[in-house]
Amino acid sequence: MAKDRYELGLEMVGKVNGPGSRAIKDALAETAPDFYRWMIESSYGGLFARPGLGLREREIATIAALTAMGDVRPQLEAHIQGGLNVGLSREEIVEVIMQMAIYAGVPKALNALLSARDVFARQESAPSP
Repeated sequence: MAKDRYELGLEMVGKVNGPGSRAIKDALAETAPDFYRWMIESSYGGLFARPGLGLREREIATIAALTAMGDVRPQLEAHIQGGLNVGLSREEIVEVIMQMAIYAGVPKALNALLSARDVFARQESAPSP
């Protein structure tokens, strides 16, 4: 039996965000639990599960888009961590962000690089499994 989009989305978000995905669900539990379900079904069960790109490439595109938006630090940091989780190196993430300086502007790229620095620092200080 095929998985429904929500189940597939939970599987995909688990691969990208790992245990961090639970924090978003918990944060929305009282205010908008239906929004969380919709987000998982459409973003992860729909787009992220499509066969055209792998998770690495999808995280590259997402990091680039969020960098260009410039005012979405929590989501950018979540996807920088997601990029690391699916096999992007720190160097690749930095290069993606630096590339955005040309198209989105230096201030947005600078802010994104500072977000990357913070994610990398948290990763270094995290206890080993």
